[in-house]
Amino acid sequence: MPPTARPHAPSYYAATAHAAPPRPALAGATTADVCVIGAGYTGLSTALHLAKKGRSVVVLEANRVGWGASGRNGGQLHSGQRRDQKTLENWYGETCARLLFDLAEEAKRTVEDLIASHAIDCDWRDGLIHAAHKPSRHVEAIREVEHLVARYGYTGTTLLDRDRLAAAIGTDVYFGGWRDGTAGHLHPLNYALGLARAAEAAGVRIHEASRVTEIVRTATGAGRVVTADGIVTASDVVLAANGYLDGLDADVDARVMPIRNYVAATTPLGDFADRLIPGREAVSDSRYVVHYWRLSADGRLIFGGGETYGHRDPKDIAGFVRGHMKKIYPGLAEVPIDHAWGGTLSVTLSRMPFFRRLRPGLYTACGYSGHGVAIATFAGKLLAEAIDGDTSRFDVMASLPVRRFPGGPLFRLPSLVIGMSWYALLDRL
Repeated sequence: MPPTARPHAPSYYAATAHAAPPRPALAGATTADVCVIGAGYTGLSTALHLAKKGRSVVVLEANRVGWGASGRNGGQLHSGQRRDQKTLENWYGETCARLLFDLAEEAKRTVEDLIASHAIDCDWRDGLIHAAHKPSRHVEAIREVEHLVARYGYTGTTLLDRDRLAAAIGTDVYFGGWRDGTAGHLHPLNYALGLARAAEAAGVRIHEASRVTEIVRTATGAGRVVTADGIVTASDVVLAANGYLDGLDADVDARVMPIRNYVAATTPLGDFADRLIPGREAVSDSRYVVHYWRLSADGRLIFGGGETYGHRDPKDIAGFVRGHMKKIYPGLAEVPIDHAWGGTLSVTLSRMPFFRRLRPGLYTACGYSGHGVAIATFAGKLLAEAIDGDTSRFDVMASLPVRRFPGGPLFRLPSLVIGMSWYALLDRL
């Protein structure tokens, strides 16, 4: 019996995705210059950029294209890295921090360029608002925006006091914030499907329902990537499965932890949608366990909030997310929720991504910590550059230290739960 792929999560995105016929599972032996494991943003972008460089590429996906976090996330594209620039300066020095900022700016442009050049229909909209959930965070936001202008010449932001923010996002529970006009939001699954179509048009072979069980290094240095029904032999292999690595590499497992996050989409809000967020920006707040939301193209509120750290989802995902949503929009406490879903993303201790050449011919980029729309896409571009011989920019990201989670395989999850519970407490104080 041929292997089958699990369907996409029961999300608003899956319900409104463009048609995408199933790709055949890998059967038998084949060869390629590069084998990419995972058909999310990192894997698809890597494959597309390598194909443009003339490399033959096979992508293996355990389920469907965009099945993981790439097809079910909040759809928000942020500026910068996951940590603010002052933190990066303190950690890595000003020279490295500036390189990281410049790379993050190019990451945003890369997403927009791919959408434009490949005519990807994914409901792209400009604008993202950051909301401070307590006064101290508003003070920090002002300092960060002023720092970006003074040190980096970044003028894409507009500071918002409490009243202007309330008018922009339809709630007065926040203390101020800023609007980033160069960030934005999109339909994440349709973006992933568009990347897949572009990659296939460039010659990439994508196999769904092809879960990788083993990566073997041969005596000649090539990689043999094994699935239940086939083998790909390639000079280079890319691990691009993020939170779904399934134990393929112990070094990645030690540094990158999967966690579960949840999203809900309301029924269409009609004219009220334009009164809620009149500029149609995405919004995210300053909590460590972040709340994030936006309006869909058809006027639904898509709201993300709440995490779990095991393998079990809440019994009532809609109710779980609603509990967070109604703290911000109490007037929507009774609005019907049409779709509610969860998914796995991956985090690191530093919340900076994990880029590495794990051994000759084996690369990875993962651990985007909720900041993956831009950085995961751009990771593919940097991976392609490195495999093609120019490692300079990949090496900047690979130089960032990413510590192992404490506790080893047995106790690292309890350690994460304790740590995240502490930060959740700080959010409430």
